[in-house]
Amino acid sequence: MTASPRFECRDIRAGYGTITIVPSFSLMAEAGTVVAILGPNGAGKTTLLSTLAGLLPAQAGTVSVDGIELPNGRPATTSRSGLVLVADDRALFTTLTVEENLRAAQGKRKVTLDSAFDLFPALSNRRKVTAGNLSGGEQQMLAVARALVQEPRVLLVDEMSMGLAPVIVEQLLPMVRRIAEEQRAVVLLVEQHVGLALEVADRALVLVHGQVSLDGPASDLRNHPDRLEAAYFGATPAV
Repeated sequence: MTASPRFECRDIRAGYGTITIVPSFSLMAEAGTVVAILGPNGAGKTTLLSTLAGLLPAQAGTVSVDGIELPNGRPATTSRSGLVLVADDRALFTTLTVEENLRAAQGKRKVTLDSAFDLFPALSNRRKVTAGNLSGGEQQMLAVARALVQEPRVLLVDEMSMGLAPVIVEQLLPMVRRIAEEQRAVVLLVEQHVGLALEVADRALVLVHGQVSLDGPASDLRNHPDRLEAAYFGATPAV
């Protein structure tokens, strides 16, 4: 008997009310896999992640973790089922300290905070500092660390690099690879820093106008930038 993939979504249609942004999206990914979701602004990437996380009800389709279908439009249940979103606005409790933010996310789970501080040692020295007084890079570390203490089986990361200097992004993105490998999680990574995303991803796809225009191994796309450019702009690459 073949085991179920860690993550699977089938024929997801995503949008707002009667407006459809992503007409149909399907994906399967095994544990320990990083999938980069690339594409221009307005392509539907954030809408897609919000729908997978249950923040937006799907207009159609199903999402499953380890073979168990998740209820549609139920973000709290989705999170408890192991699918956790790191939103592009980080959604931190800015008046709470680093440690208080982590404990709020930890809830009644038996996992300790050590794993978060091991991944981001800089936060260990800032544990009594309120989130609102952290630097942008430290806030992003905290957002990912908060997801980590929820023991994700599927981690959705939306624009980790937003508002951060490139040197900080270069330090943070490899942590995505480490989380996938050490936690055996599937990571879906929406990212505008294409080159860095392809360095840490196993697979990458390009979303344009809500549709997948290119899908393949990240190493292949990294070595053929002409294919990426064509996918972004709807052209056909030269053979």
